[in-house]
Amino acid sequence: MPTLLDIERAARRALIPPPKLDLPTWIEANVRLPSSVSAVPGALRLSPVQWGIAEAIGDPSIERVTLVKPVRLGLTTLITSTVASYIANEPSPILALLPTESDCRDYVVSDIEPIFDASPELRGLLSGDVDETGRSTLLSRKFPGGSLKIVAAKSPRNLRRHNVRILLIDEADAMESGPEGSPITLAERRTLSFPNRKIIMGSTPIYEEASHVLRAYRESDQRIFEVCCPSCGAFQQILWRHIQWPEGEPERAYFICEAHGCIVEERQKGEMVAKGRWRAMRPELKGHAGFRCNVLVSTLANASWGKIAREFLTAKRNVDQLQTWTNTLLAEGWREAAEEVDESALASRVEPFGLAAMPADVLIVTAGVDVQRDRLEIVFIGHGRDELFILGNAVIWGLPEDDPTWAELDELLKSTWQHPNGGTLRVDAAAVDAGDGATMDRVLSFCQPRFGRRVVAIKGASGNRPAIAASATKGSRLFIVGVDGEKSRLLARLSRAQGIRFSRDLEPRYFEEIASERVVVRYTRGVPNRLWERKPGLRAECLDATVYAIAVRGLLHMNLERRTEELASAAAPAPRLPNVIKSAWLNR
Repeated sequence: MPTLLDIERAARRALIPPPKLDLPTWIEANVRLPSSVSAVPGALRLSPVQWGIAEAIGDPSIERVTLVKPVRLGLTTLITSTVASYIANEPSPILALLPTESDCRDYVVSDIEPIFDASPELRGLLSGDVDETGRSTLLSRKFPGGSLKIVAAKSPRNLRRHNVRILLIDEADAMESGPEGSPITLAERRTLSFPNRKIIMGSTPIYEEASHVLRAYRESDQRIFEVCCPSCGAFQQILWRHIQWPEGEPERAYFICEAHGCIVEERQKGEMVAKGRWRAMRPELKGHAGFRCNVLVSTLANASWGKIAREFLTAKRNVDQLQTWTNTLLAEGWREAAEEVDESALASRVEPFGLAAMPADVLIVTAGVDVQRDRLEIVFIGHGRDELFILGNAVIWGLPEDDPTWAELDELLKSTWQHPNGGTLRVDAAAVDAGDGATMDRVLSFCQPRFGRRVVAIKGASGNRPAIAASATKGSRLFIVGVDGEKSRLLARLSRAQGIRFSRDLEPRYFEEIASERVVVRYTRGVPNRLWERKPGLRAECLDATVYAIAVRGLLHMNLERRTEELASAAAPAPRLPNVIKSAWLNR
């Protein structure tokens, strides 16, 4: 005989969907934005782009929503508004998955709490949950009929404790698989007990071949946002190839209609976007709505075509900035220029400069030190405004346990070189590899007293990480270098022959070792992962030392204009002081 509790549970899990919620209208009527979240505080007014996405989220017949999103479109605010609508209208267990715990805390403090506090209809709905000690927690909240948990993808064990109906995944491409598999897959498994589940994934894509969000979008109905040409009425996407400008005047950028060649000025963008629509490229796929657009449809002032064009002209000079521009503004995955580079092609690019013949464009010098069991491998890099100069490499033979080995390195890092403009350059920062557990203590003891000279101990770590950041456990005694990202940026520079130059003083083996690894995509439990793979029979000490020398530049916050003046002023003779005859009377 079923109990009332059993009947209630069965009713909750029935396949009868709730009535469709007019989510866009509800958001505009109930969500208020504070000045800390929006430059236009007050009632949230959805753009045509946001409106169509909100309609799909509110449709109970759609189980999954995927957003391939750029910045400057307010899609994170839309996701927060979605959380608010479920809390107010369909109380349920809700889980938000973000890449790191710092992302989780920033999301709660910078988005959720301010928006809930600013909206009278939402104020007070979220209470603090309590942990085992009775203390309230920032990332775990309760409300009548449900709960909200904010979980970091880097702590997948936290996912085991939750069964959720609503799953929100933000910045999916910044999430990495661990020993337990993909955190995205683990999170999705927590929704299986709910037949009326909703899974919303949004992310700015990073790498084309291993993007989680692009992979999910390919499995959706693939909607694109089309605008209406104000001249001919044709509907089409705004793609980067449609944006042009007069030579030397990017601020006057305009749109070229692909249908009839009509010229559309920036002032007409609002009109064409207001008449825009989402169109599914694969309408036969039901239950999974996928949305993809770029920043060119944004009507915000900082997303004007002229501003985007000017940012492009700046970014294209540096492959690192170009990737960021492509990812965040065009919402496109970055395509590697090549899977590997040719060492002979690199060696053919040597130029007549080096440590003893410093190029005039070099303003900063850094060093990377790779620690081996019988030697130290050192690479010196010169940094200009937009270019890298590989100035030289050296080897110090000796055991890492022996003091003379480190004494020789200390003297080498104290070297000075004459700059063509008359000044003197020295090593501004050096990164010494402490990744080998057997030598870490010795490296730390060497670097700690030299921290004032920016000689730091580092450890390379794979995955999507910052170029260099202090260790969470050892603080300023150890810095973590995101080697995968740095190698990818280096590979892009090398394969495009852009922004990196080589000294003729480099040993021939340098080019063999810097080209010793390549990017491969391996599938783990059906999930693609980008990995760096060593070519058989090759060594990679010079590659590692180069990566460390590039990364440690991130610890220097120098005014390049002042450095340029210092190097030039040192060439001028010191001004001759006039002879001064002291007065004996004034000294009495």
